[in-house]
Amino acid sequence: MATIGVIPGDGVGPEVIGEALAILQDLGAAHNLGLSFQSFDLGSDRYLRSGEVLPDSVLQELAGCDAILLGAIGDPRVPPGVLEKGLLLRIRFEFQQYINLRPVQLMPGVETPIKGKGSGEIDMVVVRENNEDLYVGAGGFTRKGTPEEVAIQTSINTRAGVERCLRYAFALAEKRAKDRVFPGLSLAAREAGKRGLVSLVAKTNVLTYAHDLWNRAFEEVAPDYPSLATDYHHVDACCMRMVVAPERYDVIVTTNMFGDIITDLGAVLQGGMGVASSGNLNPERTFPSMFEPVHGSAPDIAGTGKANPIAAILSIGMLLDHLGAAEAGSSVRSAVAQVLADPNGPKTPDLGGTGTTREVGRAVREAVSRS
Repeated sequence: MATIGVIPGDGVGPEVIGEALAILQDLGAAHNLGLSFQSFDLGSDRYLRSGEVLPDSVLQELAGCDAILLGAIGDPRVPPGVLEKGLLLRIRFEFQQYINLRPVQLMPGVETPIKGKGSGEIDMVVVRENNEDLYVGAGGFTRKGTPEEVAIQTSINTRAGVERCLRYAFALAEKRAKDRVFPGLSLAAREAGKRGLVSLVAKTNVLTYAHDLWNRAFEEVAPDYPSLATDYHHVDACCMRMVVAPERYDVIVTTNMFGDIITDLGAVLQGGMGVASSGNLNPERTFPSMFEPVHGSAPDIAGTGKANPIAAILSIGMLLDHLGAAEAGSSVRSAVAQVLADPNGPKTPDLGGTGTTREVGRAVREAVSRS
């Protein structure tokens, strides 16, 4: 038995989560997973109604779940940061979800803005540290609102936090190499004569304290994974190379702040936010992990049927993988690939089609049932 906590959220969140849940329920029954679902009223409506973001009692209820599925949060009626800090970041920190996992895979049938690149060249994963760095919130204001105002935001990095993130990335690269996830090897891995490549992305030439810690830990951990190749990229160089030569990347491991930026670049490479899934992981499963599409609440298209449910659907594939239901997770990705590759299949407007959220969700659900 596994209990899935569901936070439909704001804007298009309930629409895309509805399609993903239908597929997850089908798979739960087909694979005898014993899934149960508990919905949570969290997001802008609750905040505007009661002033509550995430009460302690609700946090305790969420802690009893095996995994969490989040739609999206955000509403123009709510001041920036209220929901992001009080809900999203609080769950990530309280539940020690110290890995943010972001697959970047271009599927056949989806266009990328990078000329001449196809699904064989864009297939990487970003492992983003998720509990430290600037997101800890260390800092403050002095003389706020005056001409002499000073604002300080401090990056916090611990050896333990850095190393556990690095080891997760190395272990993932080993698994990807073993499972032959890639249609081919990355350029750097081919040059190194090895299957897997772990690339550290930081800024050691400027951030000479925090990122020196990252670099030293990276070099000290790497020998424990002798089958893997490693390299290092400054974050600005990484952004350029992701555009010019995305095929050179396999597993990227990076800081919380830099990971936030380059994963959105990765989403664009794979066809846009509408197909970008993510997981906030507690690898030890001492607390629930949380899975979510990364596209945000998009209030401007809420209720129009234009929202792309693919990112939410791919997120349930990651959720199933995390729960140990790899076969069910694989069937989700296969079904999505079939629908996107079909030139006559429905696609939402962000992918150049005229299909609705429900039509795309139904097509994937039918593909899953045939698998």
